[in-house]
Amino acid sequence: MELEEIYEINRTVDFILSRNFTRVALQFPDELLKDSIRVVRALRNKLQNGEIGLFVMADTAYGSCCVDEVGASHIDAHCVVHYGHSCLSPTSTIPALCVFGKELIDTSACAKSLLDYTEANEKRVLVLFGLEYAHAMQQIREELTAAASTLPESKDVSEFHFAEVMCSVINPSSSPGNSHGPGTDSTASDNIASMSGSRHGIGGLTWDLPSGQKVEDYLLFWIGSDGSAFENVVLTFNGCKIVRYDAKDNYLVTDLSQQRRILKRRYFLVEKAKDANIVGILVGTLGVAGYLNMIQQMKDLITGAGKKVYTFVMGRPNPAKLANFPECNVFIYVSCAQTALLDSKQFYAPVITPFEALLAFNRGSQWTGAYVMEFQHLINSSPVEERNHSEEARFSFMQGGYVEDLDSQEKIEKDDDGVLALANITEKALQLQDKNSTSLIKGTIKSGADYYLSTRTYHGLEIGNDNAVPEPYVIGRTGKASGYEHERS
Repeated sequence: MELEEIYEINRTVDFILSRNFTRVALQFPDELLKDSIRVVRALRNKLQNGEIGLFVMADTAYGSCCVDEVGASHIDAHCVVHYGHSCLSPTSTIPALCVFGKELIDTSACAKSLLDYTEANEKRVLVLFGLEYAHAMQQIREELTAAASTLPESKDVSEFHFAEVMCSVINPSSSPGNSHGPGTDSTASDNIASMSGSRHGIGGLTWDLPSGQKVEDYLLFWIGSDGSAFENVVLTFNGCKIVRYDAKDNYLVTDLSQQRRILKRRYFLVEKAKDANIVGILVGTLGVAGYLNMIQQMKDLITGAGKKVYTFVMGRPNPAKLANFPECNVFIYVSCAQTALLDSKQFYAPVITPFEALLAFNRGSQWTGAYVMEFQHLINSSPVEERNHSEEARFSFMQGGYVEDLDSQEKIEKDDDGVLALANITEKALQLQDKNSTSLIKGTIKSGADYYLSTRTYHGLEIGNDNAVPEPYVIGRTGKASGYEHERS
């Protein structure tokens, strides 16, 4: 295919001119950056307007599947044209056009594999796909109809349901629950009842099911690679039978035991997170709509469970970065659905999703098997089944252990004004006294750095006892930079 067709040059030009954008950010993932110069040249030739600025963005601070609003703001861009794989997460402040690209696929072989595998299957079939293969779906439908008509017993093609791309233009969201802003299609979380049935969606795909039918009633046939988008499907629809057609090598993958094992791993991390005392919130996006609401909701959840919380903004997390905060027993990663799962095996502490945090820190929560990847679906909601509060104990800083009825314990700890002094509670919990009389670390631990330093066996230059330091050495200020001794008053 020609470059202009793959990168949809004409549609991009129409998008820019129809909205009168004069500063356009072109966001490329690393694997497509090699084509950026040719794309810019093709756009300039079509635009024929020297007043329109085109700026190439690469090396995004977070996942390349999300629109980099922070990078675009540095050049005062009016819009972003996002190239390559996209999670279609809603933006907060800037409109975007998503160009998915057009990966090569043998449509005849794909249709034949789909028909052959489902011939003996009694369930209806729901066809999902990676967005890079959206351009071929109509041809696959036609090939499927043609192949089915040649069989002795013609397969009912009406039993095949194809998902559709929700929308390739993202407008800024006006509220956390509105994924793509006004004037676009319904959000991926919509389960909208209508005269004909209900609407479902995931990862930028949407489809309608007849009234009375559920996704679990269908065999899911995924066309595409074994990437984050497919992993999202496997976890979200873990109760469905799923097969995958590898479009690059033209073969069918029916054994998904490795993907199913991921769910067991996530459940293990939820159980491990329940024992955490200090929790870190990792900001994994600065552009996806509703991320601030989700961070605040996580803070309220953690403090309500009697635990200490820190918030970190560090770009893409890696083991070396998180190892700087060993006092955190678990981290919550607030990011888009397709970058939310981090393999915690290499990390010092588990890294979980907001949904898993709700399971771990909501007292009385019980995992019903449902799994939610997109944090927008969780804002101001609790997708877990509530049980009697007395059935599960929670850790309390006030009591120094697990208690059966934390609410009654909190009532006891209220001060004279009837307000829970949460700051005093957490300060009590972190009040570590160093027994070494020569140590500079004494008193209350006021930060994560203090906690880390207090656990070290060496705290810096220590000469004799506090009262036996030779006079020549007592020069200047003594203590730590965060609070010298003469500043304590």
